[in-house]
Amino acid sequence: MRIITEGLQFPEGPIALEDGTFIVVEIRRQTLTHIDAKGKQTVIAKLGGGPNGAAMGPDGYCYVVNNGGFKFVPRADGKFVTAGTPDDYVTGRVERVDIQTGKAEVVYDKVGNQKIRGPNDIVFDAHGGFYFSDPGKVRHRDWDRGCVCYAKADGSMIKELIFPITKPNGVGLSPDGSTLYVAETESGKLWAWELAGPGELKSPAVASTTSPHGGKLISAVAAYRRFDSLAVEANGNICVGTLDSGGITVCSPNGGAGEFVPVPGDTHCTNIAFGGLDHKTAYVTQSYAGRLVEVPWPRPGLKLEGDEHGLD
Repeated sequence: MRIITEGLQFPEGPIALEDGTFIVVEIRRQTLTHIDAKGKQTVIAKLGGGPNGAAMGPDGYCYVVNNGGFKFVPRADGKFVTAGTPDDYVTGRVERVDIQTGKAEVVYDKVGNQKIRGPNDIVFDAHGGFYFSDPGKVRHRDWDRGCVCYAKADGSMIKELIFPITKPNGVGLSPDGSTLYVAETESGKLWAWELAGPGELKSPAVASTTSPHGGKLISAVAAYRRFDSLAVEANGNICVGTLDSGGITVCSPNGGAGEFVPVPGDTHCTNIAFGGLDHKTAYVTQSYAGRLVEVPWPRPGLKLEGDEHGLD
């Protein structure tokens, strides 16, 4: 493991650009941040709220799912941890950011008549649309029921695909784009839905005898580990950032127990992205430690839509 940069304020949503640099969100700092090859940090945009996940769109803009903000409290060791919804929370949103100028605009803040509450992760498909998870917001005695949505990048369409789902977090697509994967945080479960087309499930997301929302269970961890964001390998394996144990859980699309790869230095390895030579380097955000690190990976990761963009 090599530390690329540290001193970040709860980083997530890493993007490995083709020019060897990176973009991350910093939730506590409320920014979209660029990191050069030597680890130098430069704020691209001050977004407010809680920028939680990011992906490059086919138009060269960076799309950020903003959870509206977290309350943060310091632990005894000085590290800041999330502690529910802040007093100034209004709503969640999806934002489009020009990474050259830092100009940001809200693309969506509602799905129909429902507010977007606390969106967390985002992935683009090959058709110019994107899927995102919305686990909602947590309060002292209760939390929202979650959902997964699909939207077009041009702002013309957004819809809810999956509801209810408990604390959905990481979202990703199989290499052929035919399967949507969603990780549940608190249960440590990974679910899959077959797609009939862009933003279309083959089967309705309704309760059945096998799941509460029509998803197929791919993996469930036996130990106390919670799931965060995810990335997919070129061979179809799903790699999930894993909390509390601090590492990456690698799940086969065929199901079964996942292999756990520890990443030392933090209990909260939240997000993973692939890049580097042959896409055989994993870039991992360690959110409590405030670091972006790189780990050699034995297999190539899947090249994402929008990966070809860089920061001039």
